[in-house]
Amino acid sequence: MIPSSAKILFMSNPIHLLYDRTLLFVSVGLTSIGFIMVTSASMPLGARLFNDPFFFTKRNIIYIILVIFLSLGILRIPMFIWQRFSNILLFFTIIMLVAVLIVGRSVNGSSRWIIIGPICIQPAELSKLSLLFYLSKYFVQAIKNKFCNFYQPISVMILLSSLLLAQPDLGTVLVLLSTTFAMLFLIGAKLSQFLSVITVCIFIIICLILDEPYRIRRIIAFWHPWEDPFGDGYQLTQSIMAFARGSFWGQGLGNSVQKMEYLPSAHTDFIFAIIGEELGYIGAFITVIMLAFLIFRAMVIGHKALESYQFFSGFMACAIGIWFGIQSIINIGTVLGILPTKGITLPLISYGGSSLLIMSTALLILFRIDFETRLKKSQAFIIPI
Repeated sequence: MIPSSAKILFMSNPIHLLYDRTLLFVSVGLTSIGFIMVTSASMPLGARLFNDPFFFTKRNIIYIILVIFLSLGILRIPMFIWQRFSNILLFFTIIMLVAVLIVGRSVNGSSRWIIIGPICIQPAELSKLSLLFYLSKYFVQAIKNKFCNFYQPISVMILLSSLLLAQPDLGTVLVLLSTTFAMLFLIGAKLSQFLSVITVCIFIIICLILDEPYRIRRIIAFWHPWEDPFGDGYQLTQSIMAFARGSFWGQGLGNSVQKMEYLPSAHTDFIFAIIGEELGYIGAFITVIMLAFLIFRAMVIGHKALESYQFFSGFMACAIGIWFGIQSIINIGTVLGILPTKGITLPLISYGGSSLLIMSTALLILFRIDFETRLKKSQAFIIPI
């Protein structure tokens, strides 16, 4: 019993500091950059297709409002709830991936979207988050049992990848594959297992590329884009020209030429090129630094959670950081011509309702992990009065 003549003081980590303020500011900053650049990059396309230059901006506002409402609920959900229902979320994702093959809307030969009234859902984005939940829960069980079956998480990843390739969506498969291997490396899987599975995966990816002529053309265009600047190398050459026009300080916000429908997907997959053109190398550099800080903080939060023996939360935080890092590298590498062209969004910046909602959900979960870790480390002292 605590005497009535005593009071409890939180001597470390007061309650108003139980969240990472800097991470919050960076997250809001990236979302704001995305909103501004999507508005700038999408105006010509919106005016031509819908006779409304702010069509995509209005939809982006709706998604941001949805994120705000989501935050009111997600931030209140304890991590043990996510751990308990992670398998159900994975099962729901598999059903969605099957459904999109049956009733999904096809765009440019790919069936990736399910239309429910005014809402457009892309199950591929949900597959990233659900796989991370499953991996984190599995690794906790592996630690308790002191045994890690390397091939069980690989089997789940292959199942999701098979459904994604049927759409087809090789870009998301590469993200899932890279994230899974990075997490297995984190848990301490044997090198011999890595080498065998990585060899098989590389062989399968090469076969998938050779199986589709358009993928072969993308590889060739990636190596020599200027040999066919108006054909297969068109998108990459236009992206490079955007950076060349931007130079160091940029042409100024709203003054991009490439967004005048010279550069396809200017407001989605190639929005980083518009940032480079309008805000210059300095604007692109600041964007990359903010993304790098977000990824770094996710890994730090994961490390602190693991130190506090919150294994599920720790693995989940690290997985979110790895996921954001891999997706950012692929997107920026594609835009700069370092990697072959793939349809991967830039986290929190590119236009896309499903991408923004899922990645914002991942960030909210990261804030919840940070909150629970700080709360656990808080110490209450009884001081007689």
